[in-house]
Amino acid sequence: MGPKQAPDFDIKLFLETTSDKRVLRCRKNKALFSQGDPADATFYIQKGRVKLTVTSRTGKEAVVAILGAGDFLGEGCLAGQPLRMSTASTMAECSILRLEKAGIVRLLHDQPAFAELFLKYLLTRNIRIEEDLVDQLFNSSEKRLARVLLLLANYGKEAKPEPIISKISQETLAAMIGTTRSRVSFFMNRFRKLGFIEYNGSLKVHSSLLTIVLHD
Repeated sequence: MGPKQAPDFDIKLFLETTSDKRVLRCRKNKALFSQGDPADATFYIQKGRVKLTVTSRTGKEAVVAILGAGDFLGEGCLAGQPLRMSTASTMAECSILRLEKAGIVRLLHDQPAFAELFLKYLLTRNIRIEEDLVDQLFNSSEKRLARVLLLLANYGKEAKPEPIISKISQETLAAMIGTTRSRVSFFMNRFRKLGFIEYNGSLKVHSSLLTIVLHD
């Protein structure tokens, strides 16, 4: 018999049992932090979705990301970020762990398995940001919308795809891909007619939507 392999590190269970956290039960449209607030904690989403937005000096708002269960946010505080660069608000009822800066720094030093998975998450997030930039620079708004819908449904992630997405406004989708609500409505209707999505209150995304992203 070969050596017994150590079980995979369960980051979700680890964070739920650590003492270095505070559990937040948040209703929809609750602000976890606002742009310009002191950056003093990192958050881990157990359940629900959180929207990150940035507002310019002229009042124009842009959606930076939509995060779901298993995602971290606010990690900029660990790199010396003094103030929040964005606003984080819940899009549904959420269960979120608040990890104070000192506590998560201690975990990173004392728990190598946690540090390894946290680093992997940050690298994956960085790759996603680069892909978003390329998407904005080179792809049509139709392709950008298709990609966002697939990402929201977890296609391409290690987690099991969740083809049904809770209600998300067309205004939010428009802000994410840099176009107008009317264009989003046009593309959503087109995707529905082609059988790529089902849209009736909740949104169901089919893997066939990939043909829009892959089509040249």
